[in-house]
Amino acid sequence: MPLLPSKHRAPFYLFNGHLQTIIPGLFRQVEGVQYERERLITPDDDFIDVDWSRVGSDSLLVLSHGLEGDSGRPYITGMVKAFNANGIDALAWNYRSCSGEPNKLLRSYHLGASDDLDFVIQHALATGKYKSVSLVGFSAGGNITLKYLGETPEQVPEQVKRATVFSTPVDLKGSAQKISKIYTQRFLRTLGEKLEQKRQMYPDELDLSDYSLFWSFPEFDDRYTAPLHGFKDAEEYYARVSSRQFLHNIRIPTLLVNAKNDPFLSIECYPLQEAQANPYFFLEMPEEGGHVGFAEDFRKDRYYSEERALRFILEGA
Repeated sequence: MPLLPSKHRAPFYLFNGHLQTIIPGLFRQVEGVQYERERLITPDDDFIDVDWSRVGSDSLLVLSHGLEGDSGRPYITGMVKAFNANGIDALAWNYRSCSGEPNKLLRSYHLGASDDLDFVIQHALATGKYKSVSLVGFSAGGNITLKYLGETPEQVPEQVKRATVFSTPVDLKGSAQKISKIYTQRFLRTLGEKLEQKRQMYPDELDLSDYSLFWSFPEFDDRYTAPLHGFKDAEEYYARVSSRQFLHNIRIPTLLVNAKNDPFLSIECYPLQEAQANPYFFLEMPEEGGHVGFAEDFRKDRYYSEERALRFILEGA
């Protein structure tokens, strides 16, 4: 029964889930990570930009960021730095349209783009350098990672050994309904800017005339995410790409850490039954942490997410 107790405690001055979410996201700075960027051309003639941080290892960590994030977000660079310090190479990939340049196609990315994650992993393995690969995902990247591991487990390369994901909306419909308007408007602002870039590239295929920052996520996904990525509507999109339905198929040790006070996650995003049923799938639910927060000492740049991923991936604990 892989339900794990949690040792995480937020610092006293981050006294609720909103502060635990917002302060690290706005003010954390990670020094010392230097990337080498590589552009990968996808089978559909698009591109994905990936950022390498190598220390000469035969083990690799592949990192997947959150919604509207990128490889430069401090939760990503903090994890890269932690694993590099423990002798592990890191590869942080940027989803289509998330590397600072719009991708070529009308489609961009969505929360079930496990095919792109597989493409990145296969590219890394094709270098012939890596005997083992581990995965870390945050929020949207956590959903992509879990879907990848459980959708077709027989196709996951044998070199992929372990995974840890944080703050993951394993039930996208519930999460889309839970997240508040304040957070939604922030995401819709940057998503709208990217859609405007796409409208200029495809003026006859994209209508932004009534775009609103006051939409809910289901409204946005129904209007844009779903049809641009081959889904009938938001309902079908959520049903097909939510990772909760795939958790029972996961066949490598995988840890999900979702804080109970995460302001983005609905009750459906705490998959107790799946953890109880699958010996490979571990669930940890700290009382605190917020969404992609998990600061233990903000002033000393200590984060539980990094310590926890290192311990689970390197020590199996």
